[in-house]
Amino acid sequence: MRTERAIKSIDDLASAGLVDDALKSKLEEVSRRYAVALTPTVASLIDPADPDDPIRRQFVPDFAELDILPEERDDPIGDHNHSPVEGIVHRYPDRVLLKAVHVCPVYCRFCFRREMVGPQGNGTLTPEDLKAALDYIRAHEEIWEVILTGGDPLVLSPRRLGEIMVALADIAHVRIVRFHTRVPVVEPQRIDADLIAALQASGKTTYVALHANHPRELTPDARLACARLVDAGIAMVSQSVLLKGVNDDAAVLAELMRAFVETRIKPYYLHHPDLAPGTSHFRLTIDEGRQIVSELRGRISGLCQPTYILDIPGGYGKAVIGEGAVRETGGGCYSVSDFRGTEHKYPPD
Repeated sequence: MRTERAIKSIDDLASAGLVDDALKSKLEEVSRRYAVALTPTVASLIDPADPDDPIRRQFVPDFAELDILPEERDDPIGDHNHSPVEGIVHRYPDRVLLKAVHVCPVYCRFCFRREMVGPQGNGTLTPEDLKAALDYIRAHEEIWEVILTGGDPLVLSPRRLGEIMVALADIAHVRIVRFHTRVPVVEPQRIDADLIAALQASGKTTYVALHANHPRELTPDARLACARLVDAGIAMVSQSVLLKGVNDDAAVLAELMRAFVETRIKPYYLHHPDLAPGTSHFRLTIDEGRQIVSELRGRISGLCQPTYILDIPGGYGKAVIGEGAVRETGGGCYSVSDFRGTEHKYPPD
């Protein structure tokens, strides 16, 4: 299936053959709460005849999103608890998130910031808010790394990206700039000479963390886009989410991790799904996730092994699952230790 334009509504999905007309009215209820967008690249990867297609599952709305469990949270990893100024999240001492934009070229149905992103979300930082965010970074000399996220920062124009990078160039204590993005796989044509020049404008060491969850996302065009970044001296790492019905199979995960390494992308994080509203149909138990990840050991090269992590609800940071940080306490509950050694209940009360 091919489509020539972005899909941004349930009507668009129906026109593309991805939604049955009879289901449109209920799916409109989902789209009123959570943003919908698929690029032509993503739409072309979906088999419209397969209701369980793993690309469909990631991007096409589902009635299950209206089922919200008591433990699910609008801000599951506690961004707001660590936001000293608009657009900054300062959770760890030596790094900050800079959320310059809250829109994306595609909207993942499992997104942990789904209450913040999209046309009805927090939008793009105003010039005044961006200045305040950069001033915060300047004032905090412990900040070694700035991570641009959102939203997807690579939806910004090269001009605007370049302005941010030039501003970071003048902050001596910032040594690393990292971008978290889906753009190389969902809109690979955006990775052109102008965008790459903008990413290089700070003179800092620059990383791009690519989000992909299924090997089919790493198309030839996506691999070429990544090659342009790597050949320009921009290092790449991966992040993926362990998702029921998408990649909850050791063979699929192995193929995905090998595809990253073949594309010169170092596998980095495999996230346990966050407690975002309406996402329980994507979540495995921690024990199920551990079993799948354990099957990767010995199956694939050490180069291909991601770190399986849980973001502790409430903003307490990441814990590595399987290294003693997570222990079962009974009844499907766990105790999770954060990087300070403090224990937290999961799911939270």
